[in-house]
Amino acid sequence: MPTKQQGKAPVGKKGKRTISRNRVAHHDYEILDTYEAGIELTGTEVKSLRERASQITDAFCIIRGGEVWLVGMHIHPYSNGGVWNVDPDRRRKLLLHRRQIDSLDGRLRTKGLALVPLEMYFDEHNRVKLQIGVGRGKKSYDKRADLAQKQVNRDIQRALKERSR
Repeated sequence: MPTKQQGKAPVGKKGKRTISRNRVAHHDYEILDTYEAGIELTGTEVKSLRERASQITDAFCIIRGGEVWLVGMHIHPYSNGGVWNVDPDRRRKLLLHRRQIDSLDGRLRTKGLALVPLEMYFDEHNRVKLQIGVGRGKKSYDKRADLAQKQVNRDIQRALKERSR
């Protein structure tokens, strides 16, 4: 009879677990590169993220003083937090390597580039990670062309599906 393994993660908990995703970012920006960054959070914020999702659609990243900051992300206060809850809209520091920060800072000085949060998730070690992308803002005609291309691809997939039946 198999015994219960102690100290190991339950089966099926491997991989990343998405907390929230910024769907508008791919519509508004052409994403050139992506980076994975850690976030400096308090304990009640992490418990709140396990309890329910957060909001990153209006968030953006800035580089000040050699550090990357996430501005505009809302994490709901933890229901059992009490006095330990912090401001839900405060700036949060992103954790990146020095070389990554320096290269991002150099690239963001180029006109039209922005640092956009794409997805927040728990990684395989249950750490909160944020995927950020260097994006160039799209014009309205670029957005229309992308939507038209998506519609064409959907029509092709639909036709192939009907043909295979």
